[in-house]
Formats: sequence, C-alpha cells, structure tokens
Amino acid sequence: MAEDIHDNPTGWINRHIRNYVATDAANGHRYNGRDALLITTRGCKTGQLRRTALFCGVDDDRYIVIGSDGGNPVHPGWYFNLLADPELEVQVGGDVFRCRARTADGAEEVRLWDLMAAIFPLYHTYRGATERHIPVVVLERIRG
Repeated sequence: MAEDIHDNPTGWINRHIRNYVATDAANGHRYNGRDALLITTRGCKTGQLRRTALFCGVDDDRYIVIGSDGGNPVHPGWYFNLLADPELEVQVGGDVFRCRARTADGAEEVRLWDLMAAIFPLYHTYRGATERHIPVVVLERIRG
C-alpha cells in the first residue's frame, strides 16, 4: 500500500498540485508562463510525505529551485526536509523520478540565482524582503 502524500495546504498551491497530478502535468507543468515541477519530500518532524509545486529552471540535466517562500523570514518547510533527507521524488511534466538535492554555493549559486531570477524576477523582491539567505537548490537525478 502506497503512503499518503500530504499536499501543500496553501489554496492556490494545492489547486496547482491537484491539477498537475490529475492531468499528468498537461495542466500545471506551465504555470503563469513558467515551468513548474512537483517535489515530494519526507517531513523532517512528522516523517510524512509532503508535496509542493515550485517554479524551476534547467541547468544541463539538473533542475534548479529557489527556497524563497515569498521572502518570509524562515525557510520553507520543504527546504528543512531536504536538509534532513536530501533524497526526494520529483515530477517534471509526466516524468516522475528520484533526485538528490543540494544547496548551491559560491560562483555556482550566483550563476544559478541569476538563471532563476531571469525566469521569475520577483525572487529579487523576495531577497530584499528578508534577512535570511534564500537558498538555491540543485536537484540531480539519481541514476540506476
């Protein structure tokens, strides 16, 4: 029996996830003119599977996401989950696969931030709204 997946409860994100899943991404992979993916992480406190939708970029064969949470003062829950367990499930379009996540740093972080801010310029606004360092996360497919 498959484990229950708990979708992000925020109204518009929850609707986005349900549309993405119900249509095998035909309705949801593109969201407001940008590519989006779904990540499913294991809750670091509850152990439950948690799913959310994020805008994404592509760098070679890796997916890039930003832990902005709209510039809130605390990292999003999914980021804490990845720090505790960096293996996750990702859905991009109709393709579902396992990934390993890591936080970019140094010159790679700067380059990938610029890539993502070109896709979604509000990331600059979010960065200016918080004192925390907004993480740039690299999702690398687990092969084999």
